[in-house]
Amino acid sequence: MPATPTPTPFRMPPEWAPHERTWMAWPGPNPTFASEAELDEACRAWAAVARAVRRFEPVTMVVGPGQEEGAAALLGPDVELVVRPLDDAWMRDIGPTFVTDGRTLAAVDWTFNGWGAQGWARWESDQHIARAVAELTGTPAHSSPLVNEGGAIHVDGEGTVLLTETVQLGEERNPGWSREQVEAEIHARLGTEKAIWLPRGLTGDYGTYGTLGHVDIVAAFVRPGTVVAHVQPHPAHPDHEVSQELLAVLRAATDAKGRPLEVIEVPAPTVLRDEDGEWVDYSYINHYLCNDGVVLCAFDDPRDEEAAAIFRGLFPDRTVTLVDARTIFAGGGGIHCITQQQPKI
Repeated sequence: MPATPTPTPFRMPPEWAPHERTWMAWPGPNPTFASEAELDEACRAWAAVARAVRRFEPVTMVVGPGQEEGAAALLGPDVELVVRPLDDAWMRDIGPTFVTDGRTLAAVDWTFNGWGAQGWARWESDQHIARAVAELTGTPAHSSPLVNEGGAIHVDGEGTVLLTETVQLGEERNPGWSREQVEAEIHARLGTEKAIWLPRGLTGDYGTYGTLGHVDIVAAFVRPGTVVAHVQPHPAHPDHEVSQELLAVLRAATDAKGRPLEVIEVPAPTVLRDEDGEWVDYSYINHYLCNDGVVLCAFDDPRDEEAAAIFRGLFPDRTVTLVDARTIFAGGGGIHCITQQQPKI
């Protein structure tokens, strides 16, 4: 039975708050990138995201031992490299969740078990990356007993957090935890007070390299009281029904201030299946907000520009940059999944 957490004065700022820098992790040989060709393609995709973010703020890339030369060649001199042991490359999930009390930073070090101890996953090194990044920033790390990842939470900065039942309440991560216990731990660590639970994630996120339902591919706050939400318009795709169910939950929800949520629909790309015939979970929701910028997933799809227009309307003072994310999605995530913000205080 988890102990009752002690609330702290720290809170997680929303992603649109100013950043000190962005942290990323470099792809190395592992089951996610099985062949040399797949790994090379992944490195180029990660580098494209890093360079896009670097236009707006500093980027530090954690690189596995022996990977420095290849990383530097693709990243260029403007991206800082630090060497630490790595298993995989999803900094949103393995890195710290930074929180602040308004004067200082702290880092939440969630318990990490390879997205629910999945058979292909390795986490001997990745379970220590959150604390390593915290040490590199001179930030105290606070360990949480909750198995959780950064892609499984999204906050509005005013007390509300989005969660998914199949993640925090899943037997693969937190057996024996009740909804109330999960909420108490989340609220104590993030400074939130109201959780909005989605019942599940997208269909493809339960596939081979899926996370079992991360919220950051489904819905995200873009300002207090407003969320963007994934919509699959095509009735043949199983996410057509899934997205309608999730939209209904969001539209029925109120935030920590008692406001009904404004829900902005973002249609999925037109492609329905990948080269192997599997349903894709391509989503524009998995974007990253950096200082004065929005880095948005692109899929060489007719709806790329439609999504970009939605985000330009939401963030008129930021530059929207489209980066091809198909290779990243093939590995199990998107642009948000490979980035982690360090707030400016």
